[in-house]
Amino acid sequence: MFIKNTWYVACMPNEIDGKPLGRQICGERIAFYRGVEGKVAAVEDFCPHRGAALSLGFVENGNLVCGYHGLVMGCDGKTVAMPMQRVGGFPCIKNYPVVEKYGFIWVWPGNPEKADESLIPHLDWAVSDEWAYGGDMFHVNCDYRLMIDNLMDLTHEAYVHADSIGQEEIDESPPDTNVDGDKVVTSRYMNEITAPPFWKAGMRANGIDESAVVDRWQISRFSPPSHVLIDVGVALTGKGGMDADPKDRARGIVVGFITPETENSHWYFWGMARNFKADDAELTERTKVRQGEIFTQDLSVLEAQQRNLDDHPERRLLMLNIDAGGVQSRRVIDRLVKAEQEENATASA
Repeated sequence: MFIKNTWYVACMPNEIDGKPLGRQICGERIAFYRGVEGKVAAVEDFCPHRGAALSLGFVENGNLVCGYHGLVMGCDGKTVAMPMQRVGGFPCIKNYPVVEKYGFIWVWPGNPEKADESLIPHLDWAVSDEWAYGGDMFHVNCDYRLMIDNLMDLTHEAYVHADSIGQEEIDESPPDTNVDGDKVVTSRYMNEITAPPFWKAGMRANGIDESAVVDRWQISRFSPPSHVLIDVGVALTGKGGMDADPKDRARGIVVGFITPETENSHWYFWGMARNFKADDAELTERTKVRQGEIFTQDLSVLEAQQRNLDDHPERRLLMLNIDAGGVQSRRVIDRLVKAEQEENATASA
């Protein structure tokens, strides 16, 4: 169940430096590469000659050359040439709208006529010198919606991440969920607490006494098709929380771009944007490493959860108030998928 007429993060720029990349997105196998003048291109990962994966080939003069028999494919999906062969009548393969922006490669797997670059979400932290970002990508063997559930309900931090971002006050602070059109926001505030280990490190890095009493916030924001950005941090108690003077807080944005591969697997582009000590490259790297360790803990839980769901499809999952963010996000996805399917059915009638 995927929304197709939308932008997904397909890969990071360094993944296509020097060679093509094959990646399955929303059930479609796509070859990504740099074409003329280094501009990113994306075509169906299927050679029209014998069905070989074009991503196993190489780039030459801005075209993608099949590594099986040397067929040359243009960025527009049209065959250009093939050694000693006449291929002008070969059928075109699908090409995809693709954009390089904010440090990611974005792809539109649906109707190319509907692709609009302005629909790529604006990322303030990606274009501001006041922010630093470090992140990476995981391949996760579970339904992409399980990851959305995970990021929209941070109650699990008290148990899965007890050694880093978890603390007992999470269980004692009920979340609040609101829906605004296609956007879902779940917020949790913990006031007059001691920061957990991860945020104590952030306080130290920003010159704040790590033993000081703080106010903590977690604001998970879902937007379709599957993006979750979480405003997180701590500030000295009584200083205004996330609106406190930067010298009195440690604030970040947990970045989660979740791209479906199949019904039961996805690509998870994760990271953290930080708006304190933005010029400290060593801190950015340390934060990235720690975030990677935290997210790895989630993977074990989610992949085991998927195995259980596969083994017991007849079982109904229970819903509590803490699940509201994930539940509402799924409702948005369901509604948009249904609308897209109805539109496609009408167009083909």
